Amino acid sequence: MPRSGGLATKWVNMFRSARIKLTAWYLLIIMLVSLMFSAVIYRLLSLEIARFEYAQRIRIERRFGGMTMHIPETTELVEETRRRILTMLAIINGGILVVAGAFGYLLAGQTLQPIKVMVDEQNRFVTDASHELRTPLTALKSAMEVHLRDRRLTLVQAKTLIAGNIKDVNRLQALADALLQLARYQKANGQTVKERLQGEEIVKEAVKKIEPLAHKKQIGIKTETTGFSIWGDKYGLTELLIILLDNAVKYSPAKSTVTVRGNKTDGWVTISVTDSGTGIDKEDQPHIWDRFYRAERARSDSESGGYGLGLAIAKKIVEANRGMISFTSREGRGTTFTVRLPAAP
Repeated sequence: MPRSGGLATKWVNMFRSARIKLTAWYLLIIMLVSLMFSAVIYRLLSLEIARFEYAQRIRIERRFGGMTMHIPETTELVEETRRRILTMLAIINGGILVVAGAFGYLLAGQTLQPIKVMVDEQNRFVTDASHELRTPLTALKSAMEVHLRDRRLTLVQAKTLIAGNIKDVNRLQALADALLQLARYQKANGQTVKERLQGEEIVKEAVKKIEPLAHKKQIGIKTETTGFSIWGDKYGLTELLIILLDNAVKYSPAKSTVTVRGNKTDGWVTISVTDSGTGIDKEDQPHIWDRFYRAERARSDSESGGYGLGLAIAKKIVEANRGMISFTSREGRGTTFTVRLPAAP
């Protein structure tokens, strides 16, 4: 998918500039504190030297009483000591400047990294969404322009055009709904409304919504669930199972079976959806959670449809419900998606 090189370069430069500025602020704060402590230390040491000089002079005078003798001046020695202290403090502050600069730059990078990841993700999201929106919009525009120039357009052709346009509009609506759903779960960040749910009811509701699609391909949906309760978001978990079942039905051959299993073990509920489809290619497996990613096999299959958002949404739903999702797949033998969710107390 296309990427905007200029936009990427702009964000890289902004990130570098922000990192340098943050490092400068770290250095400024550290050096201000260091210089303040250095000033205090120098002042205290100077007072201690002066006190020691005075005490030493008094001891000499008391020891020799009224004897007339020359007491050597210590002013030069005191000044030399003070210069050495200043030199040592300057060296220490210089070392702090260098070390703090290096560590500050690293720390600034660590601080800004989550923001950079978020911005990069948003840029990819906007770019990919724009690309996916452009395709049906271009198809709509091209079809209407061609028929608009056709002076011999018949009623049948017009109806065919409208039917095709409605199909493209439906695809756009499906994409918009998927984008809104994905954005909602990204924003939720685990803050969804959770309640005690009967797992079997969630499974039955999801199966009921997928049955019409399965019926078209003569695919049977088999459920093997024991009584279990889930602590989670009802709407989200139902949508999660619908996504997994929809994927299983779409990529399974006709007259096959999709199996849904559910059980509770050690405070966790495990739900799995198994199909008997073609499986997921090894080169595609690391990317199946990426938004807008579709395997080449899926792209060549016009019946599968979709925009590659389903599994990305599924993962966000699982994360919002404090769960985990994984899969196992073997080419030619099907795929199993497994979800682990907190059981209801």
